Amino acid sequence: MNALLRRAAVAAATAAMVVPLSGCGTTEEPGVRLSDDIVVGLLLPENQAARYEQFDKPVIEERIARLTNSKGKVLYANAKHDAGLQTQQLESMIDEQVDVLIVDAVDAKAIAGAIEKADEAGIPVVAFDRLAEGPIDGYVSFDNEQVGHIQGKALLEALGDDAGSGKVVMMNGALTDPNAAMFKKGAHTELDGKVEIGLEYDTKDWKPENAKANMDAAIATLGKDAITGVYSANDGMAGGIISALKGAGLTDLPPVTGQDAELAAVQRIVAGDQYMTVYKQYAPEAAAAAEMAILLARNMSLGAAAHTDIDTPTEKSVPTVRIPVIALTKENIKETVVADGLYTVEQICVPEFADACAELGLT
Repeated sequence: MNALLRRAAVAAATAAMVVPLSGCGTTEEPGVRLSDDIVVGLLLPENQAARYEQFDKPVIEERIARLTNSKGKVLYANAKHDAGLQTQQLESMIDEQVDVLIVDAVDAKAIAGAIEKADEAGIPVVAFDRLAEGPIDGYVSFDNEQVGHIQGKALLEALGDDAGSGKVVMMNGALTDPNAAMFKKGAHTELDGKVEIGLEYDTKDWKPENAKANMDAAIATLGKDAITGVYSANDGMAGGIISALKGAGLTDLPPVTGQDAELAAVQRIVAGDQYMTVYKQYAPEAAAAAEMAILLARNMSLGAAAHTDIDTPTEKSVPTVRIPVIALTKENIKETVVADGLYTVEQICVPEFADACAELGLT
């Protein structure tokens, strides 16, 4: 049954029904699957960003176990930035006849053919974190354009009166990631006309080493003293950028943005090397993806699980959940990542950062 027919059948079976997942096993609606023996295929894009292995995967596994009375099973694969490998992984899971797929695409376009095969096999797909092309049934992510707005506003705040002087380097994410385009759009909305963009890069595979190479080139072209700020789309790249700036002999670093609130980035913020990051609460995003997946596997309506919808290049009105994001600077570390239990003060304030932590009251 293809996606269109499946959605029609689901809608007919669950019209006007909003069922909490804790009660899924008791519904007697026609067409709804009662069994908890659900197999979820989870495909994540890479293992360089700490979030995927440390946060997303465990939360999804825990939530699926909870929603299936510990009878559900997660088949996991990480593509390690390889779009071809991810296609093979997805097709392998189709052959395994999983009940539903959660896919964070390496390349939104490249994965479309494999998602079409899943659709033909009657396997629903939740696009997780990155919007994939093809017949997807649900989408969970953060407000990605807002991420760019927050980064751009923070950079302007850091530059202050110096915003009109010098040059800003923009280090965007990978062209294969549709989220990167949304981050870029939001950032440009804030920065255009207020700063001079000296150079701008789309960073292959989001890799820190590629960001460092780009930053080395920017320093060589613009001159290290002409660069007043750096827009970095995520924390991994920020690390490469800061390494390039320090390697050029800069001790008073220009403000550098980031995203993902990685531990190393929070420590750089404490030390004053990185100005900010975007804190994205991974647990609500991962939990929402797991909830969508189980509803779809049960042939149930997404109902209240989806707050809105979004159009993709290939699909219209895909049920969507967007999780809000927070700007994290040295002023609110305790109120964000520490208060939420993402990191302890002890994890952040290792001996290298003890003095800086003390100055911020992180004790």
